[in-house]
Amino acid sequence: MPATEHPRTAGQSMIVPLALAQFTASYAATNMNVAISSIAKDLHTDVIGLQATITLFTLTMASLMIPGSKLTEIWGRKRCFTLGLVIYGAGALIAAFAQGLGLMIFGYSALEGIGSALMIPPIYILVTVAFPDTQSRAKNFGIISGAAGLGAAAGPLIGGVITSTISWRASFIAQVLVVAVIILLVPRITDPGITGPRPAFDLGGAALCAVGLFFVVLGVLQTSKYGWFVSRENFSIGGTVVIPKGGVSPIWIFVAVGVAILGWFILHLRSRERKRKVPLIALRMFGSRTANLGMGTQLIQWLAMQGTFFVISVFLQEVRGYSAIKTGLVLTPATAGILLASALAGRFAKRHSQRWLIQVGFAVTAAGMALLLALVRKNSPDIASVPGLLLMGIGVGAMLTSSVNVVQSAFPESDQGDISGLSRSVSNLGSSLGVALAGSIVASTLVPGNKVFALSAVILLVITLAGLVLALRLPGQEPAAAPAPAPTKEHAE
Repeated sequence: MPATEHPRTAGQSMIVPLALAQFTASYAATNMNVAISSIAKDLHTDVIGLQATITLFTLTMASLMIPGSKLTEIWGRKRCFTLGLVIYGAGALIAAFAQGLGLMIFGYSALEGIGSALMIPPIYILVTVAFPDTQSRAKNFGIISGAAGLGAAAGPLIGGVITSTISWRASFIAQVLVVAVIILLVPRITDPGITGPRPAFDLGGAALCAVGLFFVVLGVLQTSKYGWFVSRENFSIGGTVVIPKGGVSPIWIFVAVGVAILGWFILHLRSRERKRKVPLIALRMFGSRTANLGMGTQLIQWLAMQGTFFVISVFLQEVRGYSAIKTGLVLTPATAGILLASALAGRFAKRHSQRWLIQVGFAVTAAGMALLLALVRKNSPDIASVPGLLLMGIGVGAMLTSSVNVVQSAFPESDQGDISGLSRSVSNLGSSLGVALAGSIVASTLVPGNKVFALSAVILLVITLAGLVLALRLPGQEPAAAPAPAPTKEHAE
């Protein structure tokens, strides 16, 4: 950022395109759910094929987030952000005109997933390096987090409206238009630039990281089909039943493979550091107690939010028979709460510590979830859900911003590329876990009738309280982070 430019001016000029990009990526992750039937009919496929397409998008984005973040240190933050936008926009355009499932997977699952992995990490890095003081950083992280929450929460409503009134293709065209606007606004983004030599890209580490995360997330996402412990149906490979129905759930095979590969990934990082080579992500990223606890709260925040939204959406559509549009309208108080808390993030940061805001956010979120359990029934009026959803939204909005600020601020500018990718991967894993956990319980037969929705909500509430316990363990003040050691070898391979 030029020396003559005040942070307030930077905020006015660069936050809009960054927030729009985060909104678009979050919107893409949730809006497809309400259009599955329409898309399947037009593409002459089935619901299972479209569910796989959505799953592949999540897998691509989550598994490539850390490699995508590392590329910001090589190509530059602004360039990486722009490249991500171009790839994302191309994917949305291909998806909009897809005539078959193959092109839909290529456009939406592959290109939009890759584009998201390239453009999301620079968003958080740019805000961190452009706003060094806690208050202005909290304010702008509040805007970005609010855009993320709004995109995820409003995705079903906006997608439902567009699909019902125009076409599901129009939803992808709208994404293309928004991406075009963001690209026009990119010159407003100020990037201080990266000092020092550009590191080489750790291709082996990137492959191990991506494949390991792919299998872990794939296993988690398969829980709604096979269950967590006992397989609900036969698991076959090449037509041969490997695990029969009633056996141990095959999801643990995927998770075990993923964990083993991630273990190999850690050994690979250690080996490169011993050889004085630049790793994909520095092992010191895992050495900050504050950052580790902060990422733990991030994972639980997204798990609770996405899981609760999923449970409520399915409950309203399956039990009450609501349309996609009406379901989105019922969820509006939560969206309003997220926006309200995010808008006030800067003001809160002036009066309270980030640690306090995370703790209060979890407490308020838990209170909102408890109100939903107490007040919402099959035949209760829609207004009965308003207090709980509003409180939940306020709590989530407050702690999303603060957790991001805590994690990003725990490291110096030289480490922002590494920690941004790691932080975003954790958040994506939380989102996947939330939907998978809620979906697997809703699809189970643990309890009869509609009680599965209450059981899902109770489990999500317990997990939220576990997040509060983590937040209470956050240090009151993080010691100043040590600067990253300069690489001594292999700036180009």
